Amino acid sequence: MLLKASAECSSLEAVCADLDDVADSNTQREYINLALPIKELSSQEERANLSLAECIPESMARTGIEIAVDFHDEPFYGKQAETRAVTCSGQAKKGTTHFVRLATAYVIWRLVRLTLAVHYVMPDEEALEILKILLERLKKLGFSAKVLYMDKGFASTPIIEYLTKEAKQPAIIANPIRGKTGGTKALFHGRSSYTTTYTFTNGTSSTLAMKASLVPDKTGKKRRKWLAFIVILLDWSADKVFEEYRRRFGIECSYRILRRLRATTTSRNPALRFFLLSLGLILTNVWVFLRWEFARLQATGPRRVNEPLFRLHRFTRLLIRSIENIYGTISAI
Repeated sequence: MLLKASAECSSLEAVCADLDDVADSNTQREYINLALPIKELSSQEERANLSLAECIPESMARTGIEIAVDFHDEPFYGKQAETRAVTCSGQAKKGTTHFVRLATAYVIWRLVRLTLAVHYVMPDEEALEILKILLERLKKLGFSAKVLYMDKGFASTPIIEYLTKEAKQPAIIANPIRGKTGGTKALFHGRSSYTTTYTFTNGTSSTLAMKASLVPDKTGKKRRKWLAFIVILLDWSADKVFEEYRRRFGIECSYRILRRLRATTTSRNPALRFFLLSLGLILTNVWVFLRWEFARLQATGPRRVNEPLFRLHRFTRLLIRSIENIYGTISAI
C-alpha cells in the first residue's frame, strides 16, 4: 500500500479507497505506527541504508568518484514533547519552525546518481559528527571520493580543519555570505572571479573562490551576484570551482524526484515520516539502477542509457499497475 502511495504521491487513505481486496486504512495506520516507534529510529536508519546499497551496479567504480553531501528538511507540525525532541528547529518555512531533517550522501558516476547513505539528524548533533557518519557509511561500502561537494550547512571551521588535516579530503563547500561591510562580503570587489586566502574569526585559514556572475533581476537588468566557495586541497581557478560545483546540483534533482515518489501524510510520527522519505529515496535508486541495467543504448563507445525508454513516469506506472493487478481496483459504486 505504501509503495502505491509513494508512486502516486497520494496518501494511504486514498490508496485503500482505490483498491478492492485490502484492509481498512485505519487498521493499516495502526499497524504501521506500531511497527515504526520513535525509539527505533537508529535501527530503521540502518535498514534504510542497507536497502539503498542494494541498488549499486556491479560495474560502478568505487574510487575516484564525486560525492555530494546535503541536508533535506521536511516540515513537521507536531506539538508533543516526545516528537519535538527528535526534530530540528530552523528558519520558519511552510508555517513551522520544526523539521524532520535528513543528511544524505549522493554518489555521482557517469549516468548513475545514487543516494547511498542517509542519516536522521537529531537536534543536538553537530555538522562534523553528521559528516563523519555519512563518510563512514560510504567507507563500509568501499567508496572513496575524488572530490567532496557540500552545501552551506557544512561551512564551519571544525569541518574545514577535519578535511584539511585529518581526512586530507579534497572538497568544495558553499560558503554563506556574512557581514554588512566586513566578513566575506568585504571580498566582493572588482568584476572578475578570483581565489584568495581568507582567515575566519577563530584563526582558521582557507582558500576562498569568489565567483562573479551576472544574474537578471525582476526588471530583467543583469546585476552582479557573488558566490563564495571554500576550497580544500584543490588548486583550481574560481571558474573551475564553480563549474565543478554545479555538478552537485544533481543532488537537488534527486530531491525533486523524491517529491514525485513520496507518499503524503498528516501523521505526527517522525519515524513514519522518515520511513516515507527513505522509501522515496529507495524507489529513486531502484529506478536509476533498472534504467542503467536494462535500458542500455545499443551503440558503440561508452555505455549509455536510452532515457526515453524508461523514464520515471513509466517506472511508476508499471509499479502501480502491478499492485493494482494483485489487489484489484474498485471500478463501480
